[in-house]
Amino acid sequence: MILEGKKALVTGAGRGIGKGIAMELARRGADLVINDRPDGQDLAGTLEEIQVLCPSITAIEANVFQRSECERLVSAAVETKGRIDILVSNPANILWCEYLKFDPTDFERVIAGTLIGGFHISQLVSRHMVERGGGGKILFISSVHAAMPYTDCVAYNAAKSGLNHMARTIALELAPHHINVNCIEPGWIDTPGEQETFGEERLREEGAKLPWGRLGQPSDIGKAAAFLVSDEAEYITAEVLRVDGAFVFKDAKEEV
Repeated sequence: MILEGKKALVTGAGRGIGKGIAMELARRGADLVINDRPDGQDLAGTLEEIQVLCPSITAIEANVFQRSECERLVSAAVETKGRIDILVSNPANILWCEYLKFDPTDFERVIAGTLIGGFHISQLVSRHMVERGGGGKILFISSVHAAMPYTDCVAYNAAKSGLNHMARTIALELAPHHINVNCIEPGWIDTPGEQETFGEERLREEGAKLPWGRLGQPSDIGKAAAFLVSDEAEYITAEVLRVDGAFVFKDAKEEV
């Protein structure tokens, strides 16, 4: 129970990676506030599922792509739990489209949801942490897209690359306050969104091609997150941890 007594806010926790992280933090004793968008369909079910592990869990709907909604969420989380010790920032908005055909409004929307939303929520939580005397953990969920320039994904690639650099900058500025700031780069993770896009059979086939022999699971990201937001990672900051089963080296795997 390495997180016992810690108050954690996890955004984008309705399903997929965010849910996997929330589950793992709860297993380790954290007292949770979980968040997802007001138009989402998954938060209530996730709340009910995690309550078995964390009876005091609270769910708050808010659109963390917007500053005012982030302010409302952080204020409600602090009022409910008394403080925030851990923030896991997991907003994302991916859109696949050829660069020459990419609508400018869509580009701005992806950047706003994936990068700027992370700035808003982390700044508000950081201010709270500093005001109460310092100390805390901030973890951004990035992507292997930050380093791999996938075609037809210009906005998301740019946003995740920017997120990594933003996190390192924040980490250096918050180091005097003993607030750890890190990123996780998931590889290809078997989430409901991926199931809807590719189907179970395609995901199984693609997973078998990876060096580790399978796609990642949300729990794989959750376990890494639980370590980085624990006191055991007290001397780790400004780092980007890739959790991908060697996905980025999949083309280096020798064919037999």
